[in-house]
Amino acid sequence: MKNRLFGNEVERMPDSVFWIMKQMFKIYYFIKPVDKYISRFGIKQGDTVVDYGCGPGGYIKSASLLAGETGTVYAVDLHEMAISAVKELIRKKNLKNVKPVLAEGNGVAIPDKIADVVYAIDMFHMVKESDIFLKEICRITKNEGILIIEDGHQPRNLTIEKIKRSGCWNITEEQKRFLKCIPEKH
Repeated sequence: MKNRLFGNEVERMPDSVFWIMKQMFKIYYFIKPVDKYISRFGIKQGDTVVDYGCGPGGYIKSASLLAGETGTVYAVDLHEMAISAVKELIRKKNLKNVKPVLAEGNGVAIPDKIADVVYAIDMFHMVKESDIFLKEICRITKNEGILIIEDGHQPRNLTIEKIKRSGCWNITEEQKRFLKCIPEKH
């Protein structure tokens, strides 16, 4: 099945592959819980957080707890099974501050300049039109907000090149697993 995402026709992961990935992530997150990792993202009580490319929702519960009752977490993915998995997680864990959002086309149905923290974990390497993607992330991020972006399965220098080429972000910190960026001041 093909979807349009950031100007490109992309292969959407087949449902069976998504299901297998979901099971693998359950095992991975059991062995390596996300709480310590996500605590490095700077999410505070009351923040609006966007998990872009949330997949089956491995980071959602932790983000929800960090943002607290006064915060909001948007769980964004282009796969309907990801959104279904997040809805099930919301129901099971009673996560009242989580809003699942299906990404379509070049954008996402999230208001401008709303996010304090956006994170994109293990997905950036799959984005073909990185400039369009990074501009859309910038659109939803507050001027003083941050973007946490993992290289995924691409070299760090390529991630840095894509971020700089977008003209939207300044890299403020490099860690082993991710880059921390702030919106470019125009």
